[in-house]
Amino acid sequence: MPESSDGERESPHHYAGPGRPAGSSGETLIERQIRQAIEEGKFDNLPHQGKPLPNDENPYAGEWGLAFHVLRNAGFAPPWIEADKEVRALLARRDAIVTRAASGSAPTEIGRRRDRSALERLVIEINASIARLNAEAPTLRQHRQPLALDAELARYDEACGR
Repeated sequence: MPESSDGERESPHHYAGPGRPAGSSGETLIERQIRQAIEEGKFDNLPHQGKPLPNDENPYAGEWGLAFHVLRNAGFAPPWIEADKEVRALLARRDAIVTRAASGSAPTEIGRRRDRSALERLVIEINASIARLNAEAPTLRQHRQPLALDAELARYDEACGR
C-alpha cells in the first residue's frame, strides 16, 4: 500500500479528497470511476439527494431483521404475512358474496342455496387458512379468530332479507 506524507499506510480504496489532484497517479480505479461519474452528472437528480436515506428496517425485528430484509428484497414476506394475505383475500371473497346478496334484488331460492353452499365451503377454507396463520404467527398479536359458520350464514340471510 502507498504511504501518505505522514508515514501512515493508505488503503487503495481510500478517497483522496480535495488534497490530491484528480487523475493523479495515486488515484485508484474506484476513485477514477467516481470522479468520472460526478463529471458526467450521473449523481445528479438521484432520489433523496441532500436528505438522509430512508430507513425501511423494522426496529422491532431484532435478530429477524436481516432475514426480513433479504425476504423483502427477494419479493417475499415472512410465512405468517403470506398466510395473512391469503386469509384477507378469502375474507374479501366472503364479503363479495354478502355484498352481492345485499345489493339489487333479492336472490332467487336457487341463487340463495348456491351462495350459502359457496359460503359454507369458503368459511371452511378461511378457517383452515386462519389455523395456518395462527400456527406460523410469532405472537398472539398476529392471530385471527376462526369464523363461526352459523354466524356467517345468518349474516348472509340478513343481507338477503334486508
